[in-house]
Amino acid sequence: MKVILQQDVKKVGKKGEIVEVSEGYGRNFLLPKKFAIEATASSMNVAKAQAKSAERKKAQAVDEAKLMAAQLAKVEITIPVKVGEGGKLFGSVTGKDIAEALKKDHGIEIDRRKIALEHEVVGPGEYDAVIKVHPEITSTIKVYIVAA
Repeated sequence: MKVILQQDVKKVGKKGEIVEVSEGYGRNFLLPKKFAIEATASSMNVAKAQAKSAERKKAQAVDEAKLMAAQLAKVEITIPVKVGEGGKLFGSVTGKDIAEALKKDHGIEIDRRKIALEHEVVGPGEYDAVIKVHPEITSTIKVYIVAA
């Protein structure tokens, strides 16, 4: 029996897929629990249209992420920090500090968890921060640490 999955089902398939399952499994488990609907001609057309729509949305999100990454590549931020004797920092510089500086200086709002420093900040200087714009797309920005 062919069914269209309404949600992800382990070892069967993902939401929106048209899969072949045994008659008993489909009628006694998938259909009553609303995990799937029977694959008729009209429901298959609807499922294919939804799949195309989801694919377009995904492609649009990737395009937007590429644009954002290109804009972020041009961004440079400066973060003033307290420095002790010998150029040692008081505290540390984290993704949260970079996110706040991006918002304050450039009006760009990015989640702090999506920002990672390539090297640990040990003193004043130039560092690279990698920003995960999309699961497959990243961008690198320059971060300048200066003594306050």
